[in-house]
Amino acid sequence: MSLLNDNLLTLIVFTPLLGALLLYVLPGCRPEGDRHGESVRFVALIATLVTFVLSALLLAVFDTSSGEMQFVTTKVWVSSIGASYKLGVDGISLFLVMLTTLLMVLVMIASTSIHQRVRGYLASMLILETAILGTLFALDALLFYFFWELMLAPMYFIIGIWGGKRRIYATLKFVLYTVVGSVLMLVAILFVVWRFYDQHHVVTFLISQLIEGTTLSRSEEIWLFAAFALAFGIKVPIFPFHTWLPDAHVEAPTGGSVILAGVLLKMGLYGFIRLAYPLFPRAAEMFAPYLAVLAVIGVVYGSLVAWAQSDIKKLVAYSSVAHLGYCVLGLAAFNVMATSGALYQMLNHGVSTGALFLLVGVLYDRKHTRAIADYGGLAQKVPCFAALFLIFTLSSIAVPLTNGFVGEFLILSGAFAGYPQLTTVALLGVVLGAVYMLSLYKRTVFGDFDEKKNGDLTDLTSRERYTLFPLVALVFVMGIFPGPFLSTMRPSVETFLAKVESVRKVRTLADTEAPIGHVGTSADAAALPVVWRSGLGSVSPNQFYRGE
Repeated sequence: MSLLNDNLLTLIVFTPLLGALLLYVLPGCRPEGDRHGESVRFVALIATLVTFVLSALLLAVFDTSSGEMQFVTTKVWVSSIGASYKLGVDGISLFLVMLTTLLMVLVMIASTSIHQRVRGYLASMLILETAILGTLFALDALLFYFFWELMLAPMYFIIGIWGGKRRIYATLKFVLYTVVGSVLMLVAILFVVWRFYDQHHVVTFLISQLIEGTTLSRSEEIWLFAAFALAFGIKVPIFPFHTWLPDAHVEAPTGGSVILAGVLLKMGLYGFIRLAYPLFPRAAEMFAPYLAVLAVIGVVYGSLVAWAQSDIKKLVAYSSVAHLGYCVLGLAAFNVMATSGALYQMLNHGVSTGALFLLVGVLYDRKHTRAIADYGGLAQKVPCFAALFLIFTLSSIAVPLTNGFVGEFLILSGAFAGYPQLTTVALLGVVLGAVYMLSLYKRTVFGDFDEKKNGDLTDLTSRERYTLFPLVALVFVMGIFPGPFLSTMRPSVETFLAKVESVRKVRTLADTEAPIGHVGTSADAAALPVVWRSGLGSVSPNQFYRGE
């Protein structure tokens, strides 16, 4: 059991990659012996199921009372440059890992609409899963960047090969936006590593050491935070860097859209938490009001543009801009309630929007059109589809007793203390969300049924129901019983916010009182009280200066 615990995170990360390799090694998976792709589908599904079971085991043995990193694995990676293979998990990344492994299983079950180059598609999905999980577990900046960039390659092929008519345009736009931000982030990482070396004569990429041991001037923090914020802001995406998202969603195959909306967009928000905020806390505090403004603009703008769409998939894509705007607002508030709400809303969005894209894929597979005008009166013909569509619509607009309500309530309540005017404006997004989603539901499910257009439409198959039912269960479990989720997140959220505050104060002290080149120590940190803006408690900074 000890051996399993020591290597559990590595097994979770690389099991999908092993599955991708098996698709090209096992004789039964070769095209000449598997014309219909059944063998490769089975192997890919088993790989994702094993990964999900391992992540469930991680959840079962996770210490929910601790805010520290758990199951930490450290090995030398590239000794000459101080890079380490270091993985760890806390309450912030734990549920994102569970969401990733669950959605990937459902995508594999729903992959029957892919008929060309099935092996390549499933292998790309498995490699993408490894990249996402590696990003969530990485505690070394270079390792984080490696997995961050690895996410780009399989998504490039998923959209570019199995996408729609404008897939090349959408793919190039997605890649160009992402690469520009990633290059700037790499430059910023290298600068921080150089500053650490200049001060300690040791090369390291360990995130904890870079956070605690690097003295940066305020101007350096500002420029470095801007580079990280651009990379992460593009990935979220934050307004006005969102323009690649609707094209990527519309052109991507159903599975690609589910993973893109359900998980990939959350990597930008996760990057702010894991790297940008703790590395550059003073710049984060300075930029927070501007991020909040952009978040609220994204909420209102995304809602209005979604309302104007005639394409179902594009409407759901623009709704993501609005929903993730709430998450950015929560992170900008710098308090426990809003940050916990942002994390919870990240999970909620993955569940509800991932399900909506699966339902859009069901319609498109049958009718090969996403135009809202081509549907109407579907409740008469496909009642099961209509019922599930209603559940996820209500979840998306945050109706009480659904998962969406809890996340938005926590974000808005927590953000109101710091940004009362902006939060009031953000409430407009709640109203607009109900307008465009209920309007979509009315135009597609109710009204007159066109027998000529949709007379041959069939209801959900058993496979499609099995794919969606786990997400239906999560909508109500997370909406009615949020306590276990939030209590697991809270210690890590408190630790994160305390770390940001303590590093900010140490660097401020170093700027004002210490000689040039002095690095804050644990004694410096102990002398500085941590005061929560939310008034929900305090934590001593001593714990953040332990040697690793």
